[in-house]
Order: sequence, then structure tokens, then C-alpha cells
Amino acid sequence: MANIKEIRDRIGSVRDTMKITNAMYMISSNKLRKAKKQLAETEPYFYALQAMIARVTRHLPEGTEDVFLETRDDIPYASRAKGYLILTSDKGLAGSFNHNVLKAAEEHIQKNNTLKNYKLYVVGEHGRHYLQRQGFDIDESFRYTAQNPNLDRSRDITSIIIDDFRNHVIDEAYVVYTTMKNSISCEVQCKKILPLDIIQEARDRFMPIDTYNEEFLFEPSAEAIIDNIVPNFINGFIYGALVETFCSEQNSRMMAMDNANKNANEMIGQLTKEYNRQRQAAITQEITEVASGAKAMRRAKAAKMKKKAALNENTRS
Repeated sequence: MANIKEIRDRIGSVRDTMKITNAMYMISSNKLRKAKKQLAETEPYFYALQAMIARVTRHLPEGTEDVFLETRDDIPYASRAKGYLILTSDKGLAGSFNHNVLKAAEEHIQKNNTLKNYKLYVVGEHGRHYLQRQGFDIDESFRYTAQNPNLDRSRDITSIIIDDFRNHVIDEAYVVYTTMKNSISCEVQCKKILPLDIIQEARDRFMPIDTYNEEFLFEPSAEAIIDNIVPNFINGFIYGALVETFCSEQNSRMMAMDNANKNANEMIGQLTKEYNRQRQAAITQEITEVASGAKAMRRAKAAKMKKKAALNENTRS
């Protein structure tokens, strides 16, 4: 059993750790508020672009051919080269945030790549180190931080993925990221962005009643327009995924630090009870020892007095 000094030192250590977790909670709370504002400002543009792509693709002339309209159904699914953009954080202490996204990415890669013809694009130091330890070859590792996502970074990622798709380095592209369902839970998403199956989803979502009464004139050509708006759409999607991931990371870290604070308070409560119990036992022990010593002194004094009285009586007789 620990002594009083050890318990007191342990309580001090837990309180010092709480100072760190409280500071991390406040920092994540501030970053989450900024990220939510950033996401809210981006969504109108993204949804407007999604609606525009849906309108354009509904009115494409027959026989329009473009690399972004290729489905590549002629290639067997198992033989298609797949690219994965995996979004993680740069550091841990965020609960199961990184574990969940990396687990989902691993499962998708192992299940859908029997020929191991895949290419990994990784954002975040945590994901890069983990995948390297697991033996995965990382073709593109974006060394800039996963913090504070912006459009310049998403454009860099988009250009690399689109170039690989144009050059048939990959036949499909997926984004594995985390969305924040609410302030309590996050959900991992694995979305295919190339070929543009996502356009069909947009077409199904934005279908006005009189849509086929619209008249479209494509200048200079339908292919030129597709080549212009699709990269912007993919860039917007990737930027949104970066912001969603950043929001989810800060939310997960807030929850992790809040749980750490609660556990620390419970631990301090238990240690305080143990400290008081040990202190009370020590005081009781001291009182018992003092009382026993006093009692022994009284007995010794009584025995001495008795012996002295007996000597006096012998002397008189």
C-alpha cells in the first residue's frame, strides 16, 4: 500500500496532467469553432457547383466523349488500379479518430485489391507513419500539415489525382475521410470521386420538374466545359473532406480531453479518500502510541511508588 507521500505526489501529478488536458480541450474547442465556420462558408459554393454539374450532364449531347465521363467498365473490377486519398491528423490524443479512418482504409484496400494494384495518397503524419509500419507503399505523402486546410492544398491534391487518372495510372479514386454527424459522434466515409459516379448522385438529387424544357448551348464545346467544371468539383469535394476531417479531429480531441478530465477528477477523488484514510490511520497510530506510552509511564510510576512505599514500611519496622 502506498504511503502518504506517494499518494500526495500522485495527486499532484494528476492535477498537473489535468492542466494540459484542459488546455488541449480549450484549443480544440477554438479550432472546431473556426473550422465549422469555414465549412459553413464553403458549403454554398460546393452545393451550387454540384447542382451545376447535374444540370450540365443532363444536357450533354449524344456521343460526348471525355476522360471524366469514362466508366472503364471494360476493365474487370479486380484489375482496376485504385487510388486512395486517406485523410488523418498529424498527432494522436484524439480518441479513436485516426484508428477508425485507417481501419476503414485498410479493410477497403484488402477487400478490393486482390492484385495489390493500388496507390496511396496520404495527408497527415499519423496516417503516413502507421501505414509505413504496416508495410504499405505510400506513393504520394503530402508533407504539409493537416491543420488549417485551404484551397491551395486541395488543388495540389486534386491535380495529382486527376493527372494519374488521365494517364491511366489509376482507374478509380476514393477519398477516405471522417465526417462529424453531431457533437458526439463521427463517421468514416469512403467516397468514390473518379470515375464520376458522384455525378449520377447529383443528377438524382437535383431533378427539377421541368428540367427537360431547358435549352443549353455549349461553348466552345461540351468537352471543354466538362474539363473545366469537373476539376473544380473534385477540388471542392476534397477541400470539403479536408475541412470535415479537421472538424472531426478537433471534436474527437475535445471529447477525449473531456473524458480524460472526468477520469482525472474521479482518480483525484479516489486518491484523496485514500490519502485521508492513510492520514487518519497515521494519526490514530500516533495517538495510540502516545496513549500506550502514557499508560506505560503511569504503570511504571505506580510500580515505583509501590516499591518506595514498601521500602519505607520495612525501614519503620
